[in-house]
Amino acid sequence: MKRCPTASIVDHFASIPDPRLDRRKRHKLSDIFFITLCAVICGADDWAAIEQFGKAKEKWFTEVLGLPYGIPSHDTFGRVFSLIDTQQFSECFSHWVADLSGLSGGEIIAIDGKCLRRSLDSASDKAAIYMVSAWATQNQLVLGQQRVDDKSNEITAIPKLLMQLNITGAVVTLDAMGCQTAIARQIVDQEADYLLSLKGNQGTLHQDVKLFFESPSTCPPIGHTTYDGGHGRIETRIVRVTSDIGWLKKNHPHWPKLTSIIAVTAIRECRDKTTEETRCFISSMDASNPERLGQVVRAHWGIENNLHWVLDYAFREDDQRMRSGNGDANMAVVRHIALNLVKTEKTVKLGVKNKRLNAGWDEDYLLKIVTGRPGATKANS
Repeated sequence: MKRCPTASIVDHFASIPDPRLDRRKRHKLSDIFFITLCAVICGADDWAAIEQFGKAKEKWFTEVLGLPYGIPSHDTFGRVFSLIDTQQFSECFSHWVADLSGLSGGEIIAIDGKCLRRSLDSASDKAAIYMVSAWATQNQLVLGQQRVDDKSNEITAIPKLLMQLNITGAVVTLDAMGCQTAIARQIVDQEADYLLSLKGNQGTLHQDVKLFFESPSTCPPIGHTTYDGGHGRIETRIVRVTSDIGWLKKNHPHWPKLTSIIAVTAIRECRDKTTEETRCFISSMDASNPERLGQVVRAHWGIENNLHWVLDYAFREDDQRMRSGNGDANMAVVRHIALNLVKTEKTVKLGVKNKRLNAGWDEDYLLKIVTGRPGATKANS
């Protein structure tokens, strides 16, 4: 009897309309999606590689899916993903993640953008695309992503991404690009807290906070200090916070639920060189726990190491050249799905890259990653 291992994930994407003409449909959209996902998990990087992976595993895919017309061609994979609506695909992704794993209490959600460099197509006058992603730092999962519209920037994409997410009770962190009153208000309206990095893009706000922490008469005492070292480097991080900011709220009355300001000073010693940098933040969280605020600040940068770097190192995202239509953006979503599935599978103690290799070698393990069910590889009797 044909096995049906794909329902747990494919059902979440079943609402996406098939963009093909009826007379040209030889392969089910769900089969195309499943083969693509399996291929990406196992290391396929382009449409030709996805087709070749399918053909190499054709007996297995036929047993799992049926496939009366065999494995689709690379042109079919490329055409379908170039036509799928990226917004709908991203929204389905967020709903799937919400069912995959509930957020931990007090989860820190880091939001940041990434450029897919090789999506640039000068011959077609197509700019490289940017994807803004939400990363759950404790659960280590991508919660959602939003493509930045052409001739726009992250400021317009962040509100759309937030609308896809259930962030109730979480802390949302953003760099200075996302430090906007409208974004802060949306976070508060969605019953979450914010911690936003400051630079010079909000009038005198950054300068006022910076001067407060630099002045001996107003600078609060050290609230928390941490030390980190390795490879000949020692880093000291000093956190200062205060909620005594009536003066700031009077000068900047449009910030919703502005409760505290934070300064984090990083002193790095490496051999004979010492550098010092202080960054300032505003937050809707109170100042009663400087250690927690310092953890939130530091957790934001985990999106670089645990998401962006992994996508570049393990999935070679910056080398991808799927440029036709929505193909590049949709495949970015597929890579996020694959990364979440690989990270969620905990029975094999390997890194992301080696888990992907293991999935390519072991079909039972691959099916276990996709379904999350240890017994999914057994045929129904």
